[in-house]
Amino acid sequence: MKTPERLFDIPYIQMESYPQEVMFSTKVDGKWTAISTQDFLQQANEVSKGLIALGIQPGDKIALVSPNRYEWNIMDIGIQQTGAIGVPIYPNISTKDYHYIFNDAGIKFCVTGTEELYHKITKIKEDIPSLEKIYCFDELENIPHWSDIKKEASKTAEQEVEDRKSVIKNDMLATMIYTSGTTGNPKGVMLSHNNLISNVMGCQPRIPADNHSRVLSFLPVCHVYERMLHYLYMYLGCSIYFAESMETIGDNIREVKPHVFTAVPRLLEKVYEKIMAKGDELSGIKRKLFFWAVELAEEYDVSGKSAFYNFKLGIARKLIFSKWQEALGGNVKAIASGSAALQPRLARIFLAAGVPILEGYGLTETSPVISVNCFKAGIKIGSVGTTIQDVTVKIAEDGEILVKGPNVMMGYYNQPEKTAEAIDAEGWFHTGDIGQIEDGKFLRITDRKKEIFKTSGGKYIIPQMMENKFKESRFIEQIMVIGEGQKHPAALIVPQFAFMKEWAKRKNIGLSANASNDEIIAHPKVIERIKQEVDAYNENYGKFEQIKKFELLNKEMSTEGGELTTTLKFKRKIILEMYKDKVEAIYG
Repeated sequence: MKTPERLFDIPYIQMESYPQEVMFSTKVDGKWTAISTQDFLQQANEVSKGLIALGIQPGDKIALVSPNRYEWNIMDIGIQQTGAIGVPIYPNISTKDYHYIFNDAGIKFCVTGTEELYHKITKIKEDIPSLEKIYCFDELENIPHWSDIKKEASKTAEQEVEDRKSVIKNDMLATMIYTSGTTGNPKGVMLSHNNLISNVMGCQPRIPADNHSRVLSFLPVCHVYERMLHYLYMYLGCSIYFAESMETIGDNIREVKPHVFTAVPRLLEKVYEKIMAKGDELSGIKRKLFFWAVELAEEYDVSGKSAFYNFKLGIARKLIFSKWQEALGGNVKAIASGSAALQPRLARIFLAAGVPILEGYGLTETSPVISVNCFKAGIKIGSVGTTIQDVTVKIAEDGEILVKGPNVMMGYYNQPEKTAEAIDAEGWFHTGDIGQIEDGKFLRITDRKKEIFKTSGGKYIIPQMMENKFKESRFIEQIMVIGEGQKHPAALIVPQFAFMKEWAKRKNIGLSANASNDEIIAHPKVIERIKQEVDAYNENYGKFEQIKKFELLNKEMSTEGGELTTTLKFKRKIILEMYKDKVEAIYG
């Protein structure tokens, strides 16, 4: 099969090698509706011709602000073929960020997904001098529809699109993706065609998929991780199904029966919590068998255990874990996990259950994949796998992970100083992550360089590693370790409220079934029980690292609430400010 030169070559390679009747499929009015490879390319070419007719020039910036849908992918390819630059933007960021990104990039056209997003962008249009036109994917009264672009196609000759494509080279800018920085304004990461194609080709051997595979897509395609995988799925000839929402994900998995899908650890934690909640509902021998199987899975080791252990695991897989596999559609060959650290215990349990979770690592600036666990190159629980083809990693003296390869970005848009800070004179990209290489090939991430802090006693604390460990508790939904410049570490903890209620009922501690979150976190028995969990996990750490005090929060931290980035990382400074009364209660 050909290797693509430019990203827009990929759907043509699919057409030539594996033309699909179901290239993309979306659920409309309760039915899965497909678009074929042929129809996809026809519409992408109409978009290209329409954009040219509307005056779009090579280098112009076009924003896509929409949840996942096949129209997004058509626009993406249509934009690229004109030499214009697609700028994907999260549909759930603040108006302030939209304002900054649109002006920084100099957005000329914008296509939104919904009426709400259309009005959100329209409200700030007069503050964005470069913005000429706004369209919407949803068909709504008195709002320009994206099909209006395609209607202009007849004004442009086919040859004009071919002429535009012919001058686009592999090393030219293909897209700009703005990072969801935890502090300061977003930065526009410039990625070339080659940056993303090198990642597609490097990841191809790691994903067990082909032209007979169904994949489910629900992570935002505006994020580089899911987007790169879309190009990879297209190249392999997979059929891509869009999940309706996070709420329907379980139903969609059962309907599509995917062979591959991507996930973030937060989703896998939620899946695990639901499975454990079902286990709690069991009684008698069924309950005993369920928890016996889970305890057995906690001891799993990829490199192998005794013959007796494998015999017991075989029984557990047949009696218990087969139901877990059925809940995930029964066909899953791989779940690619990225964006944040996966609890090693969770990876161990799922792998033991025959649910193949492959944890990887990367950044927007590296297009994104640097390394990933896989069956061919090996799996090491707790690591993010081995580097992909043509990518090199080294650990700096201070422990920072440095990366070199064709996947490293062209630079930050309009920010040469920040580019020079990120990519040194020898071409090494400084990730800002701390890590180590184990067994000569497996990369392990230990923390973010900027998030490691010192107590007033001069001791270094690595919060992310601790948080991941403490989250193994069924009582703890989220935990943020704090204590920079303080006498000791402490924590802000969000309890697992659903489990907490079930536990309170079982222990008859006097909390009603409809108790509010505020009532739960104020209850002395709840505080005491969380303290028991904290004390138990503290035993894993030296005295200077142990969490001495904690405060409970009454709601989950979220993107919408402003506490998490779009990739679900803590905005630590913002959280400390939002909960400064809780921090003061700890340190007084």
